[in-house]
Amino acid sequence: MLFVSTLLHDERHRRGTRTGRRALGCFKQAVLVIRWFLDGTRVKQLAHDNAIGKSTAYAYLHEGITVLAARTPQLEPALLAAKMAGYGHINIDGTLIETDRCRTPGPTPGVDPWWSGKHHNHGGNVPVITAPDGWPLWTSPVRPGREHDTTAVRTHEEILPVLAKVSDELRTLGDLGYEGESDAISSRSQAIRFVTWLIDRPPYGGQTWQEMLPTLPQVSSGRRKRCQQGCGPTR
Repeated sequence: MLFVSTLLHDERHRRGTRTGRRALGCFKQAVLVIRWFLDGTRVKQLAHDNAIGKSTAYAYLHEGITVLAARTPQLEPALLAAKMAGYGHINIDGTLIETDRCRTPGPTPGVDPWWSGKHHNHGGNVPVITAPDGWPLWTSPVRPGREHDTTAVRTHEEILPVLAKVSDELRTLGDLGYEGESDAISSRSQAIRFVTWLIDRPPYGGQTWQEMLPTLPQVSSGRRKRCQQGCGPTR
């Protein structure tokens, strides 16, 4: 709460907002923003609880989202931090952030680009890069929920080239949805090649092929489970 409040205070100082010109102080505005993120409280209720207009509540909410989004780490520094932390690999997966938006017309008649047929809800597809234990390291800008994971990463021009550039030192693991991007992302079908790269690294160092082959299913299923866990805090 204090972190968000400090960001809002700095933003007001940057804008030159004079004291006493806002209906809410920085701390109460931070509470409003956090309630919307954590509890999904409706803006109408937030406005009522703070005795402000609905349009003012939206303005305060969007200001809070903007200052938080400005703190988002960039991809290359995030990967550099992962290498400095000693990670042998990172994971990538797409997660759907559900929304309550209305139908949006797309380029194809009768097809809503923000409607996810898999989740049966409107939402945005957000590719997430996580540490081996599932902790989120980086999230991309949102894409329409109808997009496939591969389409989403291809649309962001920096993701695949950066991952391919660091692939010799930091391998990126993904599910079968990324099988067409083998230069940057290793899918389950490439597990044998990944183990070849991993053979001299702990905890597999010194094991024979006969000892390592039975562990391949656990490597793949464990990676997917941890990456899905990493998508949880993102939501």
